[in-house]
Amino acid sequence: MSTLLADTIRKTGGTAGVDIRVKNTSVYESDGGTSVTQNLVQSLCKVWYVGDMSGGAALSATDSFGTSSFTDVTTGIHKPNFTNNFRANKAYGFAGAHGHNTDVTDLVYSQHCHNDNDFVTGSCEIVSSYAGASNQGIYDYAYVTNQFVGDLA
Repeated sequence: MSTLLADTIRKTGGTAGVDIRVKNTSVYESDGGTSVTQNLVQSLCKVWYVGDMSGGAALSATDSFGTSSFTDVTTGIHKPNFTNNFRANKAYGFAGAHGHNTDVTDLVYSQHCHNDNDFVTGSCEIVSSYAGASNQGIYDYAYVTNQFVGDLA
């Protein structure tokens, strides 16, 4: 086996970093030094964002990737509109957190997709609710973050 050491990889006739391709059956070396075949494309996070819903309008993203816009559905329910659709079989998942404070001191982990009809390839309505002993209900939180993974169309 040969080892390639380089500071810059270029496509023939291209510029640095343009159109470098990684196949879905790429092999990488794991921490233990073992060669592993892994679908690198499938394992990437396709959409993520951090934002604020507390203004009463659509979520205001402080940073994001893979979203074209956000829709304010109603109190405590927002919808990220994806830049690229996920596959038609709804085979994607998400995880996230939200809290009343932007200093992230009171995160609540109870976000869920609104209902199956809103779990579509180009967006997903997300409900942010609190199920503690007090202040139960759905709110427009000051801190919201979500990450989506799965196969793109």
